[in-house]
Amino acid sequence: MLKALIIPVLLLFHPVHVSLTTIDQVEGNDTMKVFFRMYYDDFLHDYSLYDPYYNPKKLSVNQSFPADLLVNYFNDRMRIYVNNKRLTGQISDLNIQNNEILMNLTYKSDKNPKKIRISNEILTRLYSDQTNMVFITVNKNEQAMRLTPGHTRETWIL
Repeated sequence: MLKALIIPVLLLFHPVHVSLTTIDQVEGNDTMKVFFRMYYDDFLHDYSLYDPYYNPKKLSVNQSFPADLLVNYFNDRMRIYVNNKRLTGQISDLNIQNNEILMNLTYKSDKNPKKIRISNEILTRLYSDQTNMVFITVNKNEQAMRLTPGHTRETWIL
């Protein structure tokens, strides 16, 4: 009986280490729209490993993280390849609220992707239980990927 009570209580205190990325190919277009969500405090911790010279404690209470640094981090840790060509995203919208980063990016791609390879290493150096969920929609075809520290890459052949 005691075990049954302890496990749910322990789960309440254990943080969830997860990020969410959705990738949508705009039909008949060479543009991919990407939405990304993760916890801001996890990002700051991981960013300190990515760029040990940047001190996020320098930010004032009303100042958000610089968008150019955030997109550089994202493009380095979340690599998207379409037809063996690496894509680079640009931020179209960024919000940091309730300890979450909500970011929209746009990528120029091929109109007819045949192969999409994702490499996602966001937070994988920090947490052994990290899960990076990626949902891709291309021409009404959908694929879901669950990437972890032991499985950071996956390829989808359309």
